Amino acid sequence: MHDIRLRTGAATLLSLVAFLSIPGAIAAFIWWLLFTPNLHLIRKNRLVLPSVILIGFFSVILEITGGGGVSYFFRMMVVILIGVWLLAGQKRGEFLNLGCWLFGNRTGFELGMLAEMALQNLNTLTTDFDRIRAAERMKGVRSGVRSIIPVGRVLVHGTLMRAEDTAELLAIRGYVHGGTCIPVFARKKGDLVAVFFAICAAVIAVLFC
Repeated sequence: MHDIRLRTGAATLLSLVAFLSIPGAIAAFIWWLLFTPNLHLIRKNRLVLPSVILIGFFSVILEITGGGGVSYFFRMMVVILIGVWLLAGQKRGEFLNLGCWLFGNRTGFELGMLAEMALQNLNTLTTDFDRIRAAERMKGVRSGVRSIIPVGRVLVHGTLMRAEDTAELLAIRGYVHGGTCIPVFARKKGDLVAVFFAICAAVIAVLFC
């Protein structure tokens, strides 16, 4: 789906219906299988496995303490898959265009810029993590529970340093608030078809709740 407005709208709608009920999660999962590269997305995104482990951990605790852990796990997994699809198709500047289209060149520009910076930091975090793993292998250090805290500290420190550098750069250039952006969107015929079936999936989920 090429139009960021349609992609974000479909992802938001499907995530909501998937989180609210099992029928919604099933409908959203079927849509995901039909209209996304599905398994290819999972292979490319290295954050899926850690997310599955984290969700699985909380699901087990929920199942033991009060029940419903299996339902929670399935619903959250579908939400994660939808999110992976949304971010996989993201191109530089799309969320800035979306923000300005929704809220104008003041509030929308700032929200869009924050989204772009957050995605850039996420990509940098992934790169930093790969470098840390490579350094551990070169030193003969095994990755495990003991290395989680040191690695986490390095990643958090690097993120904070980049945030400080970015803030200083914006201040030096005189940025206060807002900006000027003329949104440009690309769309293909298949985008409208996918959105139509996303709405159908939401309606079906509501009817079977």
